[in-house]
Amino acid sequence: MDKNRAIVFSLTSSVELAKEICKHAGLPLGKCDVTHFADGEIMVQLQETVRGKDVFLVQSTSAPVSSNLMEILIAIDACKRASAKSISVIMPYFGYARQDRKAKPRQPITAKLVADLLQAAGATRVITMELHASQIQGFFNIPADDISAMCLIGNYFLEKKMGKDIVVVSPDHGGTTRARKLAKALDCPLAIIDKRRPKPNVAEAMNLIGDVKGKKAIVIDDIVDTAGTLMAGIDMLYKKGATEVYTACVHGVLSGPAVERINNSRIVEFVCTNTIDQSDKLDDLKKMRVISVAEVLASTIERIEDGKSVSEMLQKFSYTASES
Repeated sequence: MDKNRAIVFSLTSSVELAKEICKHAGLPLGKCDVTHFADGEIMVQLQETVRGKDVFLVQSTSAPVSSNLMEILIAIDACKRASAKSISVIMPYFGYARQDRKAKPRQPITAKLVADLLQAAGATRVITMELHASQIQGFFNIPADDISAMCLIGNYFLEKKMGKDIVVVSPDHGGTTRARKLAKALDCPLAIIDKRRPKPNVAEAMNLIGDVKGKKAIVIDDIVDTAGTLMAGIDMLYKKGATEVYTACVHGVLSGPAVERINNSRIVEFVCTNTIDQSDKLDDLKKMRVISVAEVLASTIERIEDGKSVSEMLQKFSYTASES
């Protein structure tokens, strides 16, 4: 990789992650000022030249979602007007991804709107992690790389050497493909919780497809927001005979009562990644274990700059149960 050609900037939601990415990639973190005025307006001013360079902007659109989204749009515009050669948005957590279809009449498809906004601002590539629905990639008319974090979560549990009596559990039918990837990495069976969602952030576990009796269950999801969906299945798994229940997700949104719910639950460990900064919750949530995605994203930058396959890169981060 030509380190004189690429430059990485961080906006307010992902400062520590951007620093870690730069450390792995051997790149300095670019200097920029992000100012929020009293009336809510935002100014992003680059403090060094980007003329003719490949710019990578790191920003998760987690809470405050709309403010963080505006920051990235304004930063893209600043880079475009400063004659950047290319502008790649690294958005580890893609906000509004859950609004990916019309679930009811007269609803918006906000994930498509966000994709349109990023392109209209001038982004030439978008890099995300574990999109809520992989079809969101099709909302873009520019290259969109969605990086799976299942290899990192799989490695975490393999290194724990939990034995053979484990089972991966999907909290709903929609997450089955994701859970199957993790089950394959851990060489273990899969179970699925059949649930219904009467309204947003409310879920009720109905039935369990599969066997968890006498096993350590690992519940895997892409997003944990209020943890309501998570809690709906924990008691069921113990009632069905699970000896221990671990939970894992890629994006720990953890809003509202989530921290209290997890602390008061029978979950042994809550594992998530740092696509969303968790530094303010580590003291309150003792069960939390955070896995860094920085090395994977640094390798993604290197692959893009060198014109190499991004999908092949993930193989070096994965090993199977037979190798552990």
